[in-house]
Amino acid sequence: MNGFPWAAFAQNLAYAAAAALTVMLVTFAVAVRKGLHRVVDVAWGVGFTAVALVSFLASAGEGDEGRRLLVTALTAVWGLRLAAHIAWRGRGHGEDPRYDAMLAKAPGNRDLYALRMVYLLQGALVWLVSLPVQAAQYVSGPLSGFVWAGVVLWAVGMFFETVGDFQLARFKADPANRGRIMDRGLWSWTRHPNYFGDFCVWWGLFLLACDSGAAAAVSAVSPLVMSFLLVNGSGKPMLERHMAERPGFAEYRARTSGFFPRPPKRSG
Repeated sequence: MNGFPWAAFAQNLAYAAAAALTVMLVTFAVAVRKGLHRVVDVAWGVGFTAVALVSFLASAGEGDEGRRLLVTALTAVWGLRLAAHIAWRGRGHGEDPRYDAMLAKAPGNRDLYALRMVYLLQGALVWLVSLPVQAAQYVSGPLSGFVWAGVVLWAVGMFFETVGDFQLARFKADPANRGRIMDRGLWSWTRHPNYFGDFCVWWGLFLLACDSGAAAAVSAVSPLVMSFLLVNGSGKPMLERHMAERPGFAEYRARTSGFFPRPPKRSG
């Protein structure tokens, strides 16, 4: 682990925390003004983009210039696309039922409870999950096969997220599909192409830090935490509980992979 600029990276951790906190506090102010806490979902992608940009500026003169530009660009493209998609998907809608249910149990002021349990928590997760993005900015030396494997894995993830979201939006736009289960395109290969895409993106970004043993060690927690959240936490389980009562979901679940893509099982 020799050669990694630990002092500069430690400062970056503080800058990144400040960037994530600023995004969440600004979003909280907007949400309170609008009376709509679902806007915090838009801040998720924006927060990662802010951390990447702050880390890029803070790491000037430390890491490899090409790697710094690459990890910043990949993070920003992923984060801003996700934020734009969530903002577009939520336009004209009221509060997210998840937040309504949670805030209905709030002891005392609903907004302050949301600040503690949603905004500050998400800000902390942005800081933690973004560790590979921060650490990669401080890795020196030429780009190795780890980097290009990471770029390929990131691209696979972006494909699944972008195409999956587009296919789902087009499906929902048809009134004839109201109440039906989306089981076409990528959604016939995995019940969660967007979550699988997230999984690939964050393991890909982690690989960009793996030319340094120190950077890899300090940031390995990121893809592990993201994988847990997607597969066992607030991702797949929560969504499937919501979908379980829809007609046809049991059959869809029986023939379609729960996470990693594979051809659908034949009926009969």
